[in-house]
Amino acid sequence: MANHARTPLHLALLASTALAGPALAQDAVDLEPIIVKSSSYETEDSDSYATDLISVGEKAAVSPREVPQSTTVITNAQIKDGGYTALEEALADAPGIMILNNDVGRSSIFSRGYEFDYLYFDGLPAPVSSIYGTQPDLSIVDHVEVLKGPAGLFIGTGEPAGAINMRLKQATSVARKGYYTFSADSNGQYRGEVDVAGALNESGTVRGRAVVAYGDGDSFIDMSENGVTSIYGTLAWDISPDTTLTFSLSHMERDISPYNGLPSYADNSLIWTDVDATTAADWNQFDNETNDAVLALEHRFANGTRLKFSARQSYQDADFLYAYSGSAAASDNTISSLRWLGRDFDQDSLALDVHADIPFFLGGWEANAIVGADWQKVSSTAYQASGVISGSWDLDDWDVSDVARPDVSYTSRTDTETTSKGIYSQLRLKPNDALTLIGGARVSWYEGTSTAYSVSSGTITGTTSEDNYDVSGHVTPFAGMTYDLSPSTTLYASYSEIFIPQSEVDSGGSLLDPVEGQQYEIGVKARVWNAVNVSAALFDLTEVNRPVAVDGESYYVAGEEVRSRGFEAEASGELLEGLHVAAGYTYTDTEYLNGTSEGEIFSTYTPDHMLKLQTMYDIQQGVLAGWSVGGRVTVMSSFSSRGIEAPGYGVVDLMTKKSLGNGALVRLGVSNLFDKDYYARVGSTSVFNFRGAPRTFEVAFSKAF
Repeated sequence: MANHARTPLHLALLASTALAGPALAQDAVDLEPIIVKSSSYETEDSDSYATDLISVGEKAAVSPREVPQSTTVITNAQIKDGGYTALEEALADAPGIMILNNDVGRSSIFSRGYEFDYLYFDGLPAPVSSIYGTQPDLSIVDHVEVLKGPAGLFIGTGEPAGAINMRLKQATSVARKGYYTFSADSNGQYRGEVDVAGALNESGTVRGRAVVAYGDGDSFIDMSENGVTSIYGTLAWDISPDTTLTFSLSHMERDISPYNGLPSYADNSLIWTDVDATTAADWNQFDNETNDAVLALEHRFANGTRLKFSARQSYQDADFLYAYSGSAAASDNTISSLRWLGRDFDQDSLALDVHADIPFFLGGWEANAIVGADWQKVSSTAYQASGVISGSWDLDDWDVSDVARPDVSYTSRTDTETTSKGIYSQLRLKPNDALTLIGGARVSWYEGTSTAYSVSSGTITGTTSEDNYDVSGHVTPFAGMTYDLSPSTTLYASYSEIFIPQSEVDSGGSLLDPVEGQQYEIGVKARVWNAVNVSAALFDLTEVNRPVAVDGESYYVAGEEVRSRGFEAEASGELLEGLHVAAGYTYTDTEYLNGTSEGEIFSTYTPDHMLKLQTMYDIQQGVLAGWSVGGRVTVMSSFSSRGIEAPGYGVVDLMTKKSLGNGALVRLGVSNLFDKDYYARVGSTSVFNFRGAPRTFEVAFSKAF
């Protein structure tokens, strides 16, 4: 965010001119105003692909060079230039992130071989499961931050994929600002957004914002549709100059005609029929609703200490019934059965956090401590029914008009309740200006129960299984260091952990030790030309204590280990005036370290090589002044699942936008310019094999005010 201010040098020049009198004034030279740019955590008022501050993996907004782990930010400018409306669309451009495609809002997100199982809104967590479509609409998000690798210090439990934090749009103190936008693509998808923000009193101490988005229309897949409605409101109140209360409320609904991918042939080879081929029934339907409320109270003391309390209440429900292929395809592209799945799911989660951020001096050393505590409870209920429909259907000429909608009577119910709490601390010490030592630890308590019941005519008839989880006083350490090689370049190293409670028991009937993700990472981060963030990292991530069933017995041992290691490099920002770039390359190698699968690939979903590039150039002179042109390149090496291999691919997208003046903008785009035929995801011989989208054209108009 740029602040137009007169610097001391500018003021001194003006003063000397005035004091010298008329003679000197006649020879005075008018200087251009000097613009001083201050760091801002928000990115929507910046046209940059780089940001000065991040908070993912921390409890405060800090420079990316202060975080000794690999991080990526998708700024608001990238979101707008890419035309992204869903989280997985934006993260598809993040280095090291693999998206396993599904219906919009239902895709799985992977990093370093593992799936993200939590999403953070302004630093507060809620569990996420791709099948229930609870990812937020991006109309409410300022920017997306990603930390890769274990992030257990401030949450304790979860997969070692990392953390995804979304900065929600904030209320502003200007009199009024906002935009509206409309877009449509050649597949039949259309969308509109309206965003209005401003001060609610003359002094600007009370501020508000409201965002509404609606989208609907067809996919490139036959019989597949996707609709979303998102409503968001936020208020901010400066109770005093040092105390701020914020509250936000969001409501999202998805209305989808889902599609679960193509089958393969029985020999695991892929089917290259028409790209719009489907396996859906006429009655496929998916509906969900997500409601989130976030409250935060922050006070800043005169000595620099910051105290913050925050809470997030999240309620999610989903109701769906859909069919998909129940068999591999025969050589003539016919399948012999359809499977159907129906579920009714609801989940309620509450997360609380209170922490203090305390700067101080320790024996002449600059220091900062974070101490805090958190608590989270998640309760869910899921009813399920499934079945098989026999017959014969042709993938090349799909006709399911004779397939009647099943009379669904749920046959199982699963109730899950977990409660986790923890205390945590982090200490930063600076023995000198260049070196920062970082240490931290978390102590966690976790308990949970998952009970499965048999159901008949809506009534529970018995208990089929019960799993219990109990972890008491588990310590999760963190250690890191940063060393400034120069004013713009920082070397870093870190060790991080995270754990997952287990319900399996050993030979004595005791719960197994938690699965633990443990990562060592070294890297370098730099700010080049004060406009480009660059980084490179080597990581070595192991997961230990994975449960292994003992042959012929009913107990397990915590004996399996897997490893993910590799290299990442990325750059984001403005290489030249008007030239925006976000680029990254990732190499990942995963394997089983022991057991019957020793030496084999652990995460077959994860390509060895990923290359991603997004650019936009703002033309500032000549007849094309006011136009911007750019593109996106995505290159993946091959990946596989259950013996089905997807060939590597490269896809090129182009985009352009034109400023029409007065805040109006038109954007044109074409995805998959060369109409590349490829698979974006593979699963099994019957399901989850998804073709990449064909060439698609998009047009959007927006007006800022």
